[in-house]
Amino acid sequence: MAHPRLTIQFCTYNRAALLRRVLRGCFEQTVPDYEVVVVNDGSTDETESVLEEAARIATVAFRYVSHRNRGLARSRNVGLEMARGQRILFIDDDVLPTPNLVEEHLRRAARSPRDIVRGAVILTPSFDRLPAPFWSLRDYSANFFWTSNVSVPAETLIRLGGFNETFCEYGWEDLEFGLRLRRAGLRSHFHRDAVVFHYKAPITAEMVPKMLDQARAQARTAVAFGQLHANWRVPLATGDDPVQRGIDRLFRALGRERRLQRLLEGSAPGVPLSAAQRRAVRGLCRHAYYAELERARALHAAW
Repeated sequence: MAHPRLTIQFCTYNRAALLRRVLRGCFEQTVPDYEVVVVNDGSTDETESVLEEAARIATVAFRYVSHRNRGLARSRNVGLEMARGQRILFIDDDVLPTPNLVEEHLRRAARSPRDIVRGAVILTPSFDRLPAPFWSLRDYSANFFWTSNVSVPAETLIRLGGFNETFCEYGWEDLEFGLRLRRAGLRSHFHRDAVVFHYKAPITAEMVPKMLDQARAQARTAVAFGQLHANWRVPLATGDDPVQRGIDRLFRALGRERRLQRLLEGSAPGVPLSAAQRRAVRGLCRHAYYAELERARALHAAW
């Protein structure tokens, strides 16, 4: 059986509310020669039934697997093992493809078949009221390899060993792989016509504890990232350098966290936070990140 030209591959965790729409976007592409592979990373919501339904109505080759929660790196490797496409297009479970996404990735890849193609990612607070599918500088990301919308030859991914499964918490597993892809001599080409919409829900007070936990997890994986690669790009990406650590330590010592927390007091449940409160949340996440970064670095030094 001939291998399809491309596999759309993504992992999902407790995103059943978005998953139907994302899968529909994956199935409604303008070219026929591709497949869709999904890894359900231990979801506890209705994800399994959504995937079963998708398997019945899929208009292209579609396969999925469900396993216990093992993190993005392991799940992406499972998806890579399942994929048959000559090229792998990574997206996320909160990313809605435009109908010509596969076509545009293949079009750009035809000019540089061995290299990375990065597409445009446009943020949206709703899949029901989408902005125009046109990239602008406000959507720019300088990441060399970012799994919201990126494709790579499958042979290269396999040859380099896939994603590093020591990253079992949130953060940096895609940038770590990108560093290895860069070292292997690949170039990364940005293609503005390969567009996806990335869902970002309005922030409410109920979301803040999870955001803080995610920031702490990202700090722990940042330390692991730095231990794997003695490269200037790592502290540039993670912010793990003496100056930034020192500045954040000073702000925490001056009580900035308490002042930011007071801005969130009395927030009504389910009501989107104000602009000032959103800035406060970003500040709290930054402080949580650097406080955990210091703890993780100290723990590693004690080993």
